[in-house]
Amino acid sequence: MREQLSPQRLAPGIAVALGVALLAELLHLAQLRSGHLILDALVLAILLGMAIRSLRPLPAGWAPGIAFSAKTLLEIAIVLLGASVDFREVARGGATLVAGIGLTVAATLVVGSWIGRRAGLEPKHALLVAFGNAICGNSAIAALAPVIGAKREHVASAIAFTAVLGVLVVVGLPFLMPVAHLSTYQYGVVAGLTVYSVPQVLAAAFPVSALSGQVGTLVKLVRVLFLGPMLVGLSLMARRDARQAARAGAPRFELLTLLPWFVIGFVLLSMLRTLGALPAAQAAPLRTASHWLTLVAMAALGLGVDVRGLRHVGRPVVLTVVVSLLVLLLFSLGVAKLTGR
Repeated sequence: MREQLSPQRLAPGIAVALGVALLAELLHLAQLRSGHLILDALVLAILLGMAIRSLRPLPAGWAPGIAFSAKTLLEIAIVLLGASVDFREVARGGATLVAGIGLTVAATLVVGSWIGRRAGLEPKHALLVAFGNAICGNSAIAALAPVIGAKREHVASAIAFTAVLGVLVVVGLPFLMPVAHLSTYQYGVVAGLTVYSVPQVLAAAFPVSALSGQVGTLVKLVRVLFLGPMLVGLSLMARRDARQAARAGAPRFELLTLLPWFVIGFVLLSMLRTLGALPAAQAAPLRTASHWLTLVAMAALGLGVDVRGLRHVGRPVVLTVVVSLLVLLLFSLGVAKLTGR
């Protein structure tokens, strides 16, 4: 085992994953410069990795590094992601708005998971898709995957199909404004609750008005803050289910047994950020490192996915994403009408 995990054994696979990640980032930057953002860098990394895997069999020497990148580097990225979480942002939203966001996230997660299972997805797969829709798309899916032990194929399909429909939401959402009789403030609430990533929120909201963009960004940031509590809760549930399945006897309350190390690290880092012990200037490099580690991990995940394994899950995933989006939209309209002006 030591030989397998030695730097010499890991280096080739990590280098390949890093190369794919760099190419994905370059393509992402090219989209930004053209003014037409279509696919996020994480999605591009997965798709490029899958394309390389489909063209020819990968050398056996790449396998250890690819597996290390897809698991260990992703777990480190989740810890560093905590530097992006400042719970003081919640206070800016007000109690009613925060409660509405929480209700929307919970409803989307429950309904989306149920629909996914009914559509034929495995429970963990359905949970991944619903979790991504409920909180922040690709990042949420990537963060939850190691917590519940999701398969690579499930992560790839959840991110790929969610991303495509997410782009359609960005393009089509402004047309909802006159139909639903939304003010610019209310439209910002809807955009922040339905669009997946912060850059996509900016793309969907700021063209409508500066106020829409500001409100949408705030709502989106508060929505992202639910990532931490949700990860902790789902981690506890996963460990409970695993213990019951193994019939290991009466559980003992041990934090390191109940929560994966990277979830604990995520929570601790987010608390440091919230308490002011981790200033914004110091948090920025950690966020950048988290982004790059996640990107390399997604490239490695794509390199480990056989495209043929995605064919039978396409329709159920699309159905789950569509229903989850509809739930998001309905709840967001209700929250906007109650809290907006």
